[in-house]
Amino acid sequence: MTTWELIAVLLAGVGAGAINAVVGSGTLITFPTLVAFGVPPVTATMSNAIGLVAGGVSGTWGYRRELEGQWPQLRWQIPASFTGAVVGCWLLLHLPETVFEAIVPVLLVAALILVVAQPRIQKWVGLRSVGHGHDAPAPSGPRIAVMVTGTFAVGIYGGYFTAAQGILLMGVLGVVVPDHLQRMNAAKNLLSLVVNVVAALVYTAVAFDRIDWAAAGVIAVGSLAGGVIGARYGRRLSPAALRAIIVVVGLIGLWRLLA
Repeated sequence: MTTWELIAVLLAGVGAGAINAVVGSGTLITFPTLVAFGVPPVTATMSNAIGLVAGGVSGTWGYRRELEGQWPQLRWQIPASFTGAVVGCWLLLHLPETVFEAIVPVLLVAALILVVAQPRIQKWVGLRSVGHGHDAPAPSGPRIAVMVTGTFAVGIYGGYFTAAQGILLMGVLGVVVPDHLQRMNAAKNLLSLVVNVVAALVYTAVAFDRIDWAAAGVIAVGSLAGGVIGARYGRRLSPAALRAIIVVVGLIGLWRLLA
């Protein structure tokens, strides 16, 4: 990539890190950007997953206070996210690249639909949310089964194609965890980070030569800064503006994929 393209990827990384910390689906900024600059879809997915780990760390750290008291459910969800991510990575690495190239546009459209529908999802989640704070009761019985199954499924999706996994996680959490919206967002950040770390380790170990390390490094620098910005200032930004940016860039990436 040229210097100007790397600068564009850096800015996309900043945006993705900030969006992931606050909303989720920052991959819809970085993935289409890489594809638009000629990076093959599978290489873009792997490079993007590695680069966004840094942003996941800073975003999760920024929401660390909201994570307090959530271990009763996270002790079930973290292993589910981990296992699901391993399955998703295996699918990405073992299915033919032509299958991925055929599936990605469909997943991208589905992810964009989720982004557009996010206000309704958040409104629904918010209506179910209660301010338990640090005294939130531990889930039990059927709720644990639903929570583990849903988190595992999102982990598979995240290991294969990370876009909008945060929004999917918010939907799962809204079904089984009656807690404050910001605390659910903190849990979403941590579980998304688990998926990205697993994906990054797997891709590095078995597909080192297929990764665009320049792009991954630039995204890492940008997303690290973006995660800090998102955790600190993201709640002040207009969600409508963020969604508009994601949809526009996502549609450009979709056009580039189909073309």
